[in-house]
This record gives sequence, structure tokens and C-alpha cells, in this order.
Amino acid sequence: MRKLTKNEAITIVIILAVIIIAIFALQKGYPETDKEISQCIGENSILYSRLGCHFCEIQEDAFGDNYQYLTVIDCFFETDKCEGIASTPTWVIDGEKYIGAKTVEKLKELTGC
Repeated sequence: MRKLTKNEAITIVIILAVIIIAIFALQKGYPETDKEISQCIGENSILYSRLGCHFCEIQEDAFGDNYQYLTVIDCFFETDKCEGIASTPTWVIDGEKYIGAKTVEKLKELTGC
């Protein structure tokens, strides 16, 4: 049996972490936000997302049906609008970038909603 290289071990750890996060997110579920909060967050922020982005899907699930009220730019289809966006999901609130999926509570705090 051969030893794993350092890069192989790191890759396995990353894959396992993503799987654990996905399982946790699917089991936990998210209570759907109400329409007014989603509208307020949408009016005070921009969410840069990308088709096929797992964490973007988790972010979308946090809002449920009220995701439609957010201001979302999909960097897969609108690459010209995503200059300066290094990864998705990224929230832009008051000119500041917040990388990664955020809880609705954190977004309420950041947007003042």
C-alpha cells in the first residue's frame, strides 16, 4: 500500500469537508425568510452568484421562494458585470465585499434590515 502524497491528502480533506458541509446544510435546512426581509436585503445588496456553484445553491436555499427578491448577478451568464469578483457567492453591501454564503441574520445585520 503506497503512502498518499501531501497534495493527495489535502485534496481528500477538502473533499470530505465539502461533503460534511453539504450534509449539514441539507439536514439542517433553513427556515424560509419572509418577503419583507428578503426585499430589504435585495434593495441594499448585490449577490454575485454562479451557475453550478454549490455554496451559491446553499445561499439560495436560505431564502427559499423569497430568493426572487434579491438583486442577483449570475457570473456564469453575466461575466462582464463580475469584474473584480474573485469567487462566488460574494455579497456587495455598501461597497464592501463579503465572500461566501452568509446567514440571513448576518445579512440583516450587514444591510440594516
